[in-house]
Amino acid sequence: MEQHYKLFRVRELADNDEDFIATLAETFLEEVPVDADRLKQAVAEKDYFNAYQAAHKMKPTVDLFELGILDTLIEVQDWGKFEKKDVDITSQLDIVIEVVDKAVAEIRSDFNL
Repeated sequence: MEQHYKLFRVRELADNDEDFIATLAETFLEEVPVDADRLKQAVAEKDYFNAYQAAHKMKPTVDLFELGILDTLIEVQDWGKFEKKDVDITSQLDIVIEVVDKAVAEIRSDFNL
């Protein structure tokens, strides 16, 4: 439990209300994988606007669950925001996707979702 994510800030926000913590975990599972897929597709298509939007939307949740990739996600976000056509953002995206995938699997298992 909590190998690829941390609940410290989630527990603090939820004031240790286990039902609310479970709801936040469910929300993570509903939103983050969809946003990660959108981000992957946008980067593959060099759709800077949607890459920026998806990364920006993911930031608060990635930060709240302390996935440890906030700075990398911001790099991907800025790639889209500033349309950095001369930058290959693939390696940063791969890091983000790998960490998100591991956190999703672990949260799904830990919360029996």
